[in-house]
Amino acid sequence: MDYKKQVAESIVTALDGQLELQVAYDKIEIPKASNLGDFAFPTFVLAKTLHKAPQMIAQELVESIDQDVYEKVEAAGPYVNFFLDKSAFSQEVLQAVLNQADHYGDATVGQNGKVPIDMSSPNIAKPISMGHLRSTVIGNSLANLLAKTGYQPVKINHLGDWGTQFGKLIEAYKLWGSEEEVKADPINKLLEYYVRFHKEDKAHPELDDEARKWFKKLEDGDEEATKLWQWFRSVSLQSFKHIYDKLGITFDSYKGEAFYNDKMDEVVQILEDHNLLKESQGAEIVDLDKYNLNPALIKKTDGATLYITRDLAAAIYRKRTYDFVQSLYVVGAEQINHFKQLKAVLKEMGFDWSDDVHHIPFGLITLNGKKLSTRSGRVVLLDKVLDDAIDLAKQQIQSKNPDLKNADEVAHEVGVGAVIFHDLKNERMNSFDFDLSEVVRFEGETGPYVQYTRARAESILRKANKQVATDDVVLADPNAWETLKYLQAFPETILRAVNEYEPSVIAKYALHLAKSFNQYYANSKVLVEDDQLNARLALVQSVSSVLKNALALLGVKAPSEM
Repeated sequence: MDYKKQVAESIVTALDGQLELQVAYDKIEIPKASNLGDFAFPTFVLAKTLHKAPQMIAQELVESIDQDVYEKVEAAGPYVNFFLDKSAFSQEVLQAVLNQADHYGDATVGQNGKVPIDMSSPNIAKPISMGHLRSTVIGNSLANLLAKTGYQPVKINHLGDWGTQFGKLIEAYKLWGSEEEVKADPINKLLEYYVRFHKEDKAHPELDDEARKWFKKLEDGDEEATKLWQWFRSVSLQSFKHIYDKLGITFDSYKGEAFYNDKMDEVVQILEDHNLLKESQGAEIVDLDKYNLNPALIKKTDGATLYITRDLAAAIYRKRTYDFVQSLYVVGAEQINHFKQLKAVLKEMGFDWSDDVHHIPFGLITLNGKKLSTRSGRVVLLDKVLDDAIDLAKQQIQSKNPDLKNADEVAHEVGVGAVIFHDLKNERMNSFDFDLSEVVRFEGETGPYVQYTRARAESILRKANKQVATDDVVLADPNAWETLKYLQAFPETILRAVNEYEPSVIAKYALHLAKSFNQYYANSKVLVEDDQLNARLALVQSVSSVLKNALALLGVKAPSEM
């Protein structure tokens, strides 16, 4: 039941329709202290209409409201405070969670609409660094959330497998590389060549000219350039998939920038047909003054294409292929202007579906306050971070539970889960500094804390060794009230996370639920043989189930034992 809506309806009925239901619903607040009720309605909004003081309106409302469905309704100054019927509430919530299990919180708002998600998108011939973590895990979590609410997400790894950097890499390889070196250690060697190029070209700017020539050759299908590019791409993908397997993340498509090479002529043709292309200093642009944006550069003076040309081709291809209801780009906040231009150009081309294209920006991960950069060689490899996190988790598991049978598997789930959770608990637009020792802690606002709470709930259920009955779940314990309210809020929380494209809503929810359950467990004895035992176990099982599902939405595993 939507209890907030029930409260709103009670208010509207008591006012004899003098306030619209949606207005009442939107004004309802959740009090900060439980002694002030579960919902509160501020009567200030009625003062002008009713020509009375808010305090008086509150008193009169309490007298008019049908209180049979509530524990009590009382006035506190200008507020009307509603206390829900705890017995009915506990029964409804616990039965819903137990009966629906993994489907608790499912919704159909997506109506099977397809949603391509452009995510992760590392550059070929460069290692996946911590800088790629955010796009990868935010995109994956959004896919999980969309699937939970009835959409069909399509996870696209739009590989950076084209562009002038490949001219630089080919030039660097021709100057300093060897086939033996690359075969022995592909990604690290290719990165070494790339970093060296950027150091050398400061003193030798002519290197940039040679790099541009190589990229032009690549665009024109030169045999040597193409063969090197395909080789760099192949060894890179092998390295990437190893890391994605470690993260537990899969993709529906690896179509990168190169896939759209033969699809850009059509883009240019449509732009010409709409008289959108203008010449500017030898380059071709689309004027976006009416959108208060800088011109979109479609072709450079040498005829080479740019990111936006390929992104236009990709957007059109995805609309034709998936007929999407939304198309998401999980790309860093530094690209906000690029995606504004992309949407504006699509709009000018006559594609009204450009309104369904959404950039999902996010802040940076820093290390000791410094931005990570491949070009400068300041790279923190994601693979190493995950391995270190797993080692840290294993050390803590050995100290807490040395006899754990599947310790290596649990350490993997805890270590990797800790890194993912730490990223996703931060609101995506916030930048944050990464400190591994803070991330893999079993206490505090961490993934392992939530996992450990879920494992504790499972341990209680194992000790009880009883089948939980779903027909006897009226829980009278006041210590359980906050936990019950969090359980009831899960479906609404999922919808909020989807509407805001914000996985942190789920991560924070999981932390709050875990904390409230731990407080309950500290204050109430669960395994006591009395008439409330089944109801208490129902609460424990419900918490375990919802924590597991919340973690799954983030892409984090939930071990049953730790």
